[in-house]
Amino acid sequence: MEKSHPRRTLTFLACSSMIMSGAAAQAQSGAGARTPSTPKPPSTTKRIETLQQQLQEQGRQIDSLRQQAQEQEARYRELQDRLQTQEARSAPPRPPEGAAPAATAEAVPDTGTRPVRVGVAPSTEGPAMPEVAPLFDQPGILTPRGKFVFEPSLQYAYSSNNRVALVGYTVIPALLIGLVDVREVKRNTLTAAVTGRWGVTNRLELEAKVPYVYRSDSTISREIFTGSANERVFDTRGNALGDVELAARYQLNEGKGNWPYMIGSLRFKTRTGKDPFEVVTDCVTRCIGNTTGTGLPLDLPTGSGFYSLQAGLTWLLPSDPAVFFGSFTYTWNYGRDNLSRLVLNGEREFIGEVKPGNIFGMNFGMGLALNERSSFSVGFELNSIGKTRQNGLPVVTSVRTQLGSLLLGYAYRINEKTSLNVTVGAGLTRDTPDLTLTVRVPISF
Repeated sequence: MEKSHPRRTLTFLACSSMIMSGAAAQAQSGAGARTPSTPKPPSTTKRIETLQQQLQEQGRQIDSLRQQAQEQEARYRELQDRLQTQEARSAPPRPPEGAAPAATAEAVPDTGTRPVRVGVAPSTEGPAMPEVAPLFDQPGILTPRGKFVFEPSLQYAYSSNNRVALVGYTVIPALLIGLVDVREVKRNTLTAAVTGRWGVTNRLELEAKVPYVYRSDSTISREIFTGSANERVFDTRGNALGDVELAARYQLNEGKGNWPYMIGSLRFKTRTGKDPFEVVTDCVTRCIGNTTGTGLPLDLPTGSGFYSLQAGLTWLLPSDPAVFFGSFTYTWNYGRDNLSRLVLNGEREFIGEVKPGNIFGMNFGMGLALNERSSFSVGFELNSIGKTRQNGLPVVTSVRTQLGSLLLGYAYRINEKTSLNVTVGAGLTRDTPDLTLTVRVPISF
């Protein structure tokens, strides 16, 4: 027992020394792992300061980019304002017909209308003009060079006139001894036409128009030389080719600054239609009052029977969003010699030389663009017709005639090549048709 006890003591001491030596070795190895060359990790405060500096730098960069964007936006707005100002002063060249109706307008780089268009910078290829919804036979928009416009149209005109003729004398204001001739004439005219326009250059345009006319007149009158209150109706009709027209238009300036576009025109009217001297008149041998017949044609003519040449000057002034326009025209009617009127039984009544009165015309109006496809126009037209002369002297019953009309027009661009133009006219004077309705469909090629 005594021997075993010292052994246990020695074993315990040996284990204790081994444990202490292991702990010392571990401490030395841990101390050797931290060498003086290894830096200590940065503190949390320094890392936060570094991130704040980075955020501040990025904020300054964002402010700089924002300022640059604002400057670019300001320059863009300035350029846009300049462009709009330039577009208001100048308009585009006429679309391959419209436009620009033109002007005025589109004026339209649309290819068929003559609608209003103001707002596209002019092309460098040639002059530019605004397009307007057409009201008059004298358009203000030229077809671009090399383009062709085919325009079918249909026009209806209606007029009604009353005439009261008193032949006799009065005994008292309420008693008339003699003849009272009361007539009411109602006229309906339907004209279908095809028009072709070709742009020779950006400033020169040629046009040809071929109409076909259908006319119907109804004359309501009291019976002549009778005391009867009964009325009779005299109906007559006529349909045939009308007078073919040829025209040329040339743009005189470019409409820079506040100057309007100026367009000169020349129109020649033939006498291809059936003239008044070819139809049979309801007279026997000669037309003398109402003694030899009614004096009315049995078949209505479809032409004037005279050549005429018209010179005109048209102006267009763009003023965004509207276009103001107008024109002055003068028509010279050529006379004819050795004329005779065809009466009943194939006989002819000699008339001699006849020279219709010349015509001075003027019109003006305004076109307003409603949107990209449509425009509206309003205008006034006045034609003053001089006296007719026979054998060098004014005809006794001939007077100067004034024809005034108020016109409203609407243009709609169906697509890039086709437009629809509608014009309604109301007569303001006694001799003007009471109503005219015109529909045009210009198609560009």
